Amino acid sequence: MLRMRHALLSIAVGLAGAVTGVTSPAAAADPDILQQLRAVPGLTVLEEQPVAAPYRFFILSITQPDDHRHPRAGTFQQRFTLLHRGTDRPMVLHTTGYNVPGFAFRSEPTRLVDGNQISVEQRFFTPSRPAPPDWDDELTIWQAATDHHRIVEALKPVYAQKWISTGASKGGMTSVYHRRFYPGDVDGTVAYVAPQDVVNSEDSAYDRFFTRVGTAQCRAALDAVQVEALRRRSELVARYQAWAAANERTFTITGSADRAFEFMVNGTTWAFWQYSLASDCADVPPATASSDAIWDWLDLIYGIDSNTDQGIEPYIPYYFQASYQLGYPEISLPHLARLQRYRGQDRAQSYIPRSIVPRFQPFAMGDIDLWVRLSGRQLLFVYGQNDPWGAEPFRLGPGTRDSLSYVAAGANHGANIALLTAPESATATAAVRRWAGVPAVTSLAGPSYIPSLDDHNLALDRRFTR
Repeated sequence: MLRMRHALLSIAVGLAGAVTGVTSPAAAADPDILQQLRAVPGLTVLEEQPVAAPYRFFILSITQPDDHRHPRAGTFQQRFTLLHRGTDRPMVLHTTGYNVPGFAFRSEPTRLVDGNQISVEQRFFTPSRPAPPDWDDELTIWQAATDHHRIVEALKPVYAQKWISTGASKGGMTSVYHRRFYPGDVDGTVAYVAPQDVVNSEDSAYDRFFTRVGTAQCRAALDAVQVEALRRRSELVARYQAWAAANERTFTITGSADRAFEFMVNGTTWAFWQYSLASDCADVPPATASSDAIWDWLDLIYGIDSNTDQGIEPYIPYYFQASYQLGYPEISLPHLARLQRYRGQDRAQSYIPRSIVPRFQPFAMGDIDLWVRLSGRQLLFVYGQNDPWGAEPFRLGPGTRDSLSYVAAGANHGANIALLTAPESATATAAVRRWAGVPAVTSLAGPSYIPSLDDHNLALDRRFTR
């Protein structure tokens, strides 16, 4: 029942000290970076976009095997971007888990180490998709990790300083999977708000989360508006159908507007806590609100386009992965049981065309969990206290070394190092900079803040709901 809608992760950390129009010594020392990139085997420079000095920004692609076990069987072009700071600076490998943004930005670790950044599009997300796609054999966590490994191998001769990997949500999960299969590729990993569903059939942690998050008053208000929306099903589904017809939207994947509507209502509480703050509880419409008010709130929190074919299609690779290896949380929603027509059907498989039939691999996440607990090194996990995804986090274990895990108080799915307490933030920042081989910061002023790179709400993740 969990869905993803537009991502609202702000990657930037608001550090002071704007710098624009300045050419750094590092940039001056790399006048031939374009030529160096063009000389990398299998790499294509698709575009260079203008950005503020001292950076250069490239959109690239690299030839990848469709199946790394059979590298001669076929290839595809995997898209990624490069924000070049200087070959004397560390490199941050940013894994999105989804599509890659086509504009320059800096993740929080890139800001903290004043480094370069590669941001990689996950295989099977358009246009980085084999043709024809072999879902079972080619869309696995190992295949994606091997994509990232080949990119690291290709660019380490150019960027020979320390490497840090990072990602948020599914991108954070992806960064950990890469470390499990290729632990020596990078010198540290910063994974934000990354869930770890070790046993897919055991989701009681999520049910407990929803009985404790926020205040009792807010939880009751969210339950009440869900109940009221389903009580007004006939009216609101008719509105949904009319909206879909007017906007050329269809419901082939979910099966009907009625089923898509119920899944949307199921997911509003999850979506609320993932992206809203406790202060937004005041805006939850009461059960006595007009249908217009309830409809507008559903659209604001969940997004009425999210369960249409057109809203689902770009994210089918995620739903396949959730049905195949990652797992997919299912919560009980007892207050809706008597009003649901499709109870128990709001699962990842319901967002996949019937022509694709994944067969779940129950041991994939257990293997990742064991590696983190027994062999993990230089790992930093950051979660938000009010984010549902933190209910099943990655956990450090007796064999984990030089690693940290924090929960940002009151934070949602946008939790980051900057939202931790001052001592926690200082410790986390020091670890990241040590792993990256750069000196510890002596003040909160640096590294520099560049508005043209940092003032974006990035579409790195869709909104997961239930």
